[in-house]
Amino acid sequence: MELAGFIAALLIGISLGLIGGGGSILTIPLLVYLFHIQPTIATGYSLFIVGISSLAGAYTSYRKGNIHFKAVLYFGVSSIITVVLIRKFLIPIIPEDLFKIGSFEITRSFLTMVLLALVMIMASFKMIFKNPTLNTNKTYSMPLGSAILRGIQIGLLTGLLGAGGGFLIIPVLIFSFHLPMKKAIGSSLLIIALNALFGFMSDLSQYDIHWKLLLIITLNAVIGTFIGNAIGLKLSGEKLKKGFGVFILIAGIYIILHELFLK
Repeated sequence: MELAGFIAALLIGISLGLIGGGGSILTIPLLVYLFHIQPTIATGYSLFIVGISSLAGAYTSYRKGNIHFKAVLYFGVSSIITVVLIRKFLIPIIPEDLFKIGSFEITRSFLTMVLLALVMIMASFKMIFKNPTLNTNKTYSMPLGSAILRGIQIGLLTGLLGAGGGFLIIPVLIFSFHLPMKKAIGSSLLIIALNALFGFMSDLSQYDIHWKLLLIITLNAVIGTFIGNAIGLKLSGEKLKKGFGVFILIAGIYIILHELFLK
């Protein structure tokens, strides 16, 4: 199972490098289902893996001029503050056993996975079926208030679920701020990296970290990020967007089925 896990880690990086997101979607199920790490701890590990991998991808995007720094600034400040507050103060006080529905017990781990899957499915439909307003010039609208509000929403997702939020950041950058797909991907990678790494630093005192395993998985993911970036140069932005949507739809459905029927 560990060999399959390391191969999956490579795919995490390819996902991030290719479409600017999806890494956390793969990372959390990978850690939970293949490495048997408890979901609450897996969200913290995911932040490190996705953060470092995204940073590597962001560097490559920066060299190609595919990062919109105004978007990163507006999203980054509000989302980082939100992530740190949630990981530092809210997550430690949430109990593992939450409540029961009849004989079915709802745990924090179960709820984390199901909520992640539901968010993935909702985002996938927007990516597959909604056509963005095309921006035919080089001026990109970036309203400060809207961007800060979206940053807080991304921070909530990252803080609570350990997800980098690329599958929500990219639709916002495309549909609300009309960035072209590849510039949205590069900007998303840097936003994800900042959110995830600040969130992970807030977790350092919460539990013991298996650094050897974490670093090996992260290395595989970083290698995959560079592979994904190279592949992405040969594909159109619209194909990447729709392919991304189909991918996270399938992953979200699988997680729900696994949590409800296959455990």
